[in-house]
Amino acid sequence: MDKKTEIANELFIESILSLETKDEVQKFFDDMCTPKETRLIAQRLYVAKLLRENKVYSEIVEETGASSATVSRVKRTYEQDREFFDLILERNNNE
Repeated sequence: MDKKTEIANELFIESILSLETKDEVQKFFDDMCTPKETRLIAQRLYVAKLLRENKVYSEIVEETGASSATVSRVKRTYEQDREFFDLILERNNNE
């Protein structure tokens, strides 16, 4: 990763960490992302939640509208870093 990208990533992360309310988070993502980008991030998190609940691919595709390729990609990531996803989902009472 080049220096400019590192600086931009650091600014992005620090900006997210500075947000204090749901309204601030919503405004940040509304301003910084397209509606489609925000929907895709939310969809992937929802896929992870359903994977955690041991749902099968067909149920996840039907419930989320994600493609099977997206479900597969999220599953790979979820399996590599299950503890992190579990932490996020538990913090948000999405068990």
